[in-house]
Amino acid sequence: MNRAFDSIRGLGFRRGPHRLLAGIAGGLAQALGVNVWLVRLLVALSFLLPFVGLGLYLAVWLLTPWQDGTIPLERMLGGPPQVR
Repeated sequence: MNRAFDSIRGLGFRRGPHRLLAGIAGGLAQALGVNVWLVRLLVALSFLLPFVGLGLYLAVWLLTPWQDGTIPLERMLGGPPQVR
């Protein structure tokens, strides 16, 4: 299981430092090089799609590392928080 979390960390995607809620939109905006408010608007619009918007957002929230490299799902499963 550690290999899976290490591979997620290896992608280089992190939650954005300028976040309103979980930092997912901020991280996407930073990775794509676009305005954070545009990404936030698109994320909000995705919530209008049945199950897709909220379900995908929750999955990304569980698997996206914080700025220090810790992953929420890894913590929930009792894995060691690895700071990178």
